[in-house]
Amino acid sequence: MNLATTTQAWITRVEHKLDTVLPADTQHPQKLHQAMRYSVLGGGKRIRPLLVYASGVSLGAPIEALDAPAAAIELMHAFSLVHDDLPAMDDDELRRGRPTAHIAFDEATAILAADALQPLAFKVIATDPDLRVTAETRLRMIQLLADACGSLGMTGGQSIDLSSEGRKLSAAQLEHMYKLKTGCLLEASVLAGAITAGANDATVELLKRYIDNLGLAFQIRDDVLDVEGATEVIGKQQGADIERNKATWPALFGMAAAKQKSAELLEAALREIESLGAAADPLREIARYMVSRCM
Repeated sequence: MNLATTTQAWITRVEHKLDTVLPADTQHPQKLHQAMRYSVLGGGKRIRPLLVYASGVSLGAPIEALDAPAAAIELMHAFSLVHDDLPAMDDDELRRGRPTAHIAFDEATAILAADALQPLAFKVIATDPDLRVTAETRLRMIQLLADACGSLGMTGGQSIDLSSEGRKLSAAQLEHMYKLKTGCLLEASVLAGAITAGANDATVELLKRYIDNLGLAFQIRDDVLDVEGATEVIGKQQGADIERNKATWPALFGMAAAKQKSAELLEAALREIESLGAAADPLREIARYMVSRCM
């Protein structure tokens, strides 16, 4: 596959779907809807929707059926970012190269915008007419998304992250935090595509192993970029994790070990999908991009 061409086509699809399902910024209450659209449509790499498409396409799902789960996953991701950036959380002022939602609007509006994005994600899965799957499959996706964003998913991971500032964690503790904060929604992305395609249990299990390795590699790479990446390139304040004394892989084990670990995990992820053959090339290309990215 031509990664650049394919991913841009997928990004165009999901952004069209997002633009469609989000309330118009002229609809009352306008300020809330403007903040919702600002938080979702402000760029970004769209990694999670890309994983939905890559997984679904690799397993034979029709592309139009993947738009709804891809959009729902991105809405949930945007919800988490707005909350993570708040003064009570990470207190960030820059996201995707521009002011965070609470800076661009105000703190109350940012909280409400995030709160509105979460149920919208579930509504898309429940009602989108292009998602031509059974009611049971829709329920399965809803449960998948709920688990990924709950207290045993990314919300729990954020809680652990906040409580770990200034503490030294073991590798196992750090991996657990990463699994919840980042890995659960990445897993939901891959599995949403697989479920849309009607994948069997064996395929779902190997995809879980694939994304477990890839998700950890992705988060470690993000830690590396916090140290080495330029603010104008990564779209958020460089060195923010260091400033807050957060537990990260480079902080605990050094940059060389972090880069080596990320590379090893990528190879482990790719081994897990060898049995899928050439059809899984989209998953391979997305994995390489996620770990080698410089932005």
